[in-house]
Amino acid sequence: MFKKLVALIIILNSYCAIAETIKTDVLVIGGGASAVTAAIQSSRSKLKTVLLVKGTWLESMQDKGMITIEANRNLPYGLWGEFRRHVQLLYKNTPGYDTTYNAPLKFEPFTGAGILKKMADTTQRLTIKLNTPYTAIEKDGTGWKVSITQNGRTDYIKAKALVDATENGDIVTMAKATFPPVIAYGDNLYRTSIVSGDDLQEQAMSKAKTAYPLTPAYYIPMSALVVKDADNLFITEKALLVKASLPVQMATGQGVGTMAAFCAFFKTTSKNLKVRPVQSELLDFKGYLLSFDDVDSADRYFRAIQQVAVTGLLRGTQRIKDNQIQFLFMPDSAVNSVEIKPVLSEIYSRAFIWFNNIKPAEKLTIGNTLSFISEITLADPESFRIKMQKEWKAKYKFKSDFDLNQLITRREFAILANQYINPFARTVDMAGHMVN
Repeated sequence: MFKKLVALIIILNSYCAIAETIKTDVLVIGGGASAVTAAIQSSRSKLKTVLLVKGTWLESMQDKGMITIEANRNLPYGLWGEFRRHVQLLYKNTPGYDTTYNAPLKFEPFTGAGILKKMADTTQRLTIKLNTPYTAIEKDGTGWKVSITQNGRTDYIKAKALVDATENGDIVTMAKATFPPVIAYGDNLYRTSIVSGDDLQEQAMSKAKTAYPLTPAYYIPMSALVVKDADNLFITEKALLVKASLPVQMATGQGVGTMAAFCAFFKTTSKNLKVRPVQSELLDFKGYLLSFDDVDSADRYFRAIQQVAVTGLLRGTQRIKDNQIQFLFMPDSAVNSVEIKPVLSEIYSRAFIWFNNIKPAEKLTIGNTLSFISEITLADPESFRIKMQKEWKAKYKFKSDFDLNQLITRREFAILANQYINPFARTVDMAGHMVN
């Protein structure tokens, strides 16, 4: 009997000493806001996700004093918008707290950390491991295997996709991979935008003027957040060059979480990332591709405008408005034929024929637009005109009267283009080039 007990104890001790291997779809490593939002987004995209924190929760938000957010505070995109609403709700009855639109967003660090923690805790498929050091990283097929220390022993986490959300890019360094190069913005990279806002931060602009578009508007293309020489390894904080503001961190995390989830869900690698499906998923979760100050996210056609704008068919511009520089879509302005011709000709082979035959004036009319759509979709022009006349206000709620000779607005054009010819559906590569 005694020998049996000893044998049982030995077996139990041996069992306890066996390392545990945790399998997950996406592993996010880091303790900052970008790590939390990357993990939340991956989980909300219905992928099993682990957030691994080497130390304590959100150490960067534990400083004393109020946190004040100046830039990007009014853009209600994605997870940042959700966080902002929670902050305003908590402080709305606080005496002297300014909740006006142009007021800086202020909150106590522990409040901000608490809000993010609650957002994470209420997200399904997300496991959070605090105070869990990681000691080694190695490739595991197209995925990753990370060694961790918990309960005095070495365990492992296997993941299909790995996100380095550490401030200094520790994971990329441990993996002996190469950080993404500083992006030299080309003519087409805006088509792959996955993070957008109204100000990246003056410090970043002064240190890397060639890396980001001129202030105040900015975008970050997908390629800036993907490690090129290591499959399914993504980066957040280190790609921002300097310590970015909280909205930028959260938007970057959400964008990267979307890409990691794509690779895990489709069992593919980061070399096979598809720009439009990733952007579509981000739009599903209220993210911005381009941050227009004059297009309300509550607009029923906000998504249509985002999708058309990111193709380059109708591009935004920076202007001074009310003594502030803003990035504007100008939804009520007329559509310039010269602006849309290159992109339409790039996407649709029949566009060249239409422009040669019709020779539209400088400003496009409603009649021109219906004619072009009929040409591309091969719809009967008269039947399409009758259909649009009935639906102009009844379905689309356009404010202008239906008049074929009336100039069409950029908003109207974007809505109709998205509905009938859908330029956003055309495949683009990671450099923003159209793929035939």
